[in-house]
Amino acid sequence: MPTTANSYDVLILGAGHNGLVCAAYLARAGLRVALLEKNAVPGGAALTEEFHPGFRNSVAAYTVSLLNPKIIAELDLHGHGLSIVERPVANFWPVDAERGLLFPYGMAARQRAIAEFSRRDAEQLPQYDAVLEQAAALLRDLVLLTPPNSLAPADLLTWCKLARRLLQCSREQQRTLLELFTSSAADFLARWFESDVVRAAFAFDGVVGTFASPHTPGTAYVLLHHCFGAVNGKSGVWGHALGGMGAITQAMARAAEAAGATLRLNAAVRTVLAENGRVSGVVLANGEIIHARRVAAALPPKLLFRDLLPRGVVPAAEHERFTAIHSGSGTFRMNVALSELPDFRCRPGTAQQLHHGAGIVIGPSIGYLDRAYHSAALQGWSDEPIVELLLPSTFDASLAPPGQHVASLFVQHVMPQLPAPRSWHDPAEKAAFAERVIATVNQHAPNFRRSILGQQVLSPLDLEQRFGLIDGDIFHGQLRLGQLFNSRPLLGAANYRLPLKGLYLCASGAHPGGGVTGVPGHNAAREIVRDVEKGRF
Repeated sequence: MPTTANSYDVLILGAGHNGLVCAAYLARAGLRVALLEKNAVPGGAALTEEFHPGFRNSVAAYTVSLLNPKIIAELDLHGHGLSIVERPVANFWPVDAERGLLFPYGMAARQRAIAEFSRRDAEQLPQYDAVLEQAAALLRDLVLLTPPNSLAPADLLTWCKLARRLLQCSREQQRTLLELFTSSAADFLARWFESDVVRAAFAFDGVVGTFASPHTPGTAYVLLHHCFGAVNGKSGVWGHALGGMGAITQAMARAAEAAGATLRLNAAVRTVLAENGRVSGVVLANGEIIHARRVAAALPPKLLFRDLLPRGVVPAAEHERFTAIHSGSGTFRMNVALSELPDFRCRPGTAQQLHHGAGIVIGPSIGYLDRAYHSAALQGWSDEPIVELLLPSTFDASLAPPGQHVASLFVQHVMPQLPAPRSWHDPAEKAAFAERVIATVNQHAPNFRRSILGQQVLSPLDLEQRFGLIDGDIFHGQLRLGQLFNSRPLLGAANYRLPLKGLYLCASGAHPGGGVTGVPGHNAAREIVRDVEKGRF
């Protein structure tokens, strides 16, 4: 293909964080790269915007831990303006009018907090942490690995590396890994802890972003998935980007452009073009044709095959498998402008305290988490939703006027499509559930409703329409056993190469999955460069 002003070595569909990472690495490798983003600003779901006069916040993605340190260092994101601060304490779980579980950092402090609910559980905590850290260490080793795609000779070396790593684990560690990958979060935690409050605190990570009960097999892995991150070199710590999540993607965009990548905004893709069994470029919504020998999709694979890849360019069975990927994370997002901080019944006061800087989770028991799922599965949304509330303005004054605050509310569970004839297209449905969320927070912090000055509400439909998160799925496909590692997104398509020559996947629907990690973009770029160097496709 001749090089022209409208042709590239690689086109990347979507300028979310993984697309930006992929573009930066490809451009650093000397390839001519263009990112095509349908929205007016880059960042995808990792975006900061003003949602009420004077109030700014992360719109969808809202907190930092899983962003890979290798990517931060190699793309010099700090040099491009990124600054990440740690939460002053990890999490806070209001239980009732008198009790709340506040998790500080440090083993001794966490044990003291847990001992208020169970001395036995406090004694169990060091061993539990050690076991989980061993499993998380294995996961960290695997995230930057391209999964073996088959039993072909080319993949045997990868299988051998994986086998060697697993053989380094003791028999007990292997048993724990099997348990984490197959059991429910509730069952896994019941082996360790007796207090329902303590079990629920840990089980939250097993259902977050997952339309499931804590009793659903596989949720123990989701718990583990949220444990392999780090902030500023500290494992298991959660933090926040100053300026909101958009600060991450703005730094990534600067890194990509500095490396030579072209970023085109308001450039929605209508169709992926194919000729003679390989990708040849794209057609934009305005009819413009852009040529490329390779295209990398930084969007959910189900969305790619459903909306952008014409039928007939891949075998029908492949097309149907991709459009049947299990998706839907059961999530609902709200950003709220507040006149004052929440005044929790179990920790009174609107003056800023440690718990205001935590991840505040309303989900006080395993039964509560279970009911939240089952009521949503039955009627479309939870009567008692699980709410994670963060107040990033407590450590980032740029987000709100002096003395006022912003709150991020990450809510489970809602169905991606409401039972007919109801629909998320109906503004009344969205407003009704938003009121249910506010009422839930208000039960624990009775000043919450009256302190609201404005709000932004995003249903699963909004998440799909704005950010391409099909079925509102923040992970681009559920983190279930049949959609992990060499089965993500599908068996036979795990090495970032899709079943059309020159077409790649560089987003969260690929290994290692969801969260703001940047790893799918990093890994896909590595495979694209290898193909270019070896003259493949």
